[in-house]
Amino acid sequence: MKLSDINNLDAKNYGSWPMPVKFVAALLLFIVVLVAGYFMKIKPANDDLDILRAKEQELVSLFTEKQGKVVNLEEYKKQLEEMRELLRQMIRQLPSKTEMPDLLIDISQTALSAGIDNELFEPGPEVAKEFYAEKPITLRMKGSYHQFGAFVSGVASLPRVVILTMHDVSLTPSGATTGAAPARSGSPPSSGTLVLEGTVKTYRYLDDEELSSMASAAAPAAGAAATPPAP
Repeated sequence: MKLSDINNLDAKNYGSWPMPVKFVAALLLFIVVLVAGYFMKIKPANDDLDILRAKEQELVSLFTEKQGKVVNLEEYKKQLEEMRELLRQMIRQLPSKTEMPDLLIDISQTALSAGIDNELFEPGPEVAKEFYAEKPITLRMKGSYHQFGAFVSGVASLPRVVILTMHDVSLTPSGATTGAAPARSGSPPSSGTLVLEGTVKTYRYLDDEELSSMASAAAPAAGAAATPPAP
């Protein structure tokens, strides 16, 4: 077949084309249809399949994780109860309601025994939490660095576990102007009077009666919150 024969092909009369040309044209048409079908149908389907496979792996991992939790659920419950019991035991080491007044006196007396001048030692109202109550104390004390160290050691040696947390507490040299930088804990002065002022909090445990009263008071509030308003 010559090139001139191809140029003379009648595009409107495919039946008159020579057989080799018909074969090549059909092959090209098949390739075009195949490529178009791949990009229009097969490739999007493969992409969707990859997404579904990734989702399947994610679901399998999630199922395996949750299955492991279900299998070990009783063990987790047991560990949780053990942790709660340990927490209750630790909280029971805190002072009780009846011990708190004496404890406040002990803290104040410990400061005086260390040579610290208690210019202000004012306990505030208690704030009840889930398992314990916190007692804020507003104070202003004067003493040396070593006296404050003796005070901390004395509080730590009290019969009951005493926890003191500091809130907005500053430690400044006596006579320092307002806004002066507090003494650095890394290089404390060995002498001189320091002023410690601010609020500290100490804690006690709630007894069973107090916990029952809190639960009884919380129940109506929870029920009221769950009741929808009348139309």
